[in-house]
Amino acid sequence: MKLLALDTATEACSVALDLDGEVIERFELTPRRHSRDLLPMVDDILSRAGLSLKQLDALAFGRGPGAFTGLRVATAMVQGLAFAVDLPVVPVSTLAALAQQGFRELKASNVLSSIDARMNEVYWGAFCECNGLMVPVAAETVTTPEHVVVPVMEGHWFGMGTGWAFKNRLSATVVDCQVKAWPRARDIALLAAADFKRGKVLPAEQAMPVYLRDKVAMKKSER
Repeated sequence: MKLLALDTATEACSVALDLDGEVIERFELTPRRHSRDLLPMVDDILSRAGLSLKQLDALAFGRGPGAFTGLRVATAMVQGLAFAVDLPVVPVSTLAALAQQGFRELKASNVLSSIDARMNEVYWGAFCECNGLMVPVAAETVTTPEHVVVPVMEGHWFGMGTGWAFKNRLSATVVDCQVKAWPRARDIALLAAADFKRGKVLPAEQAMPVYLRDKVAMKKSER
């Protein structure tokens, strides 16, 4: 199968093309430049593979949680591309992508993924490995760092993501953590390929971001 994945949920911007398990990826830290850089990165990846959008089987994107503007950029891009050539879309959790990165790079089978949500909060989720893929074992949520907890399960836990910058305040204990870890399109592509094979796809108009938090600003009285 041929699947194109993209992500702009954090400071990172990445695009990956999965060709039957062989991945081509571009990954860059481009804060506040996602809307400018994303389409040229898509064009570059397709050009390097000698493919057009019409030759793909599906599109995937990091559906969140993450930065509100970044999520809207990725959603709009994937919807536009999917509409143009009538392709199905596979939304993938950015927290799951972080966990998959932890398994890919660290061989970590239990991962607590966390992304800095600003406003003194973090997005987080717990994932465990099953047949090479990271699956959720707790609901994704947004909370203060003090309320992040490790599920009661056997094995050691590893932390992945920018939310671990608050590790001194997190109630969760891990054997190691990677703060400088951002969701990557290559991991989104892997998870999306599995979902695609299971028929877990959406038409373009139903591809929506997942924010976890509706409010993006607080009044002074609420702080």
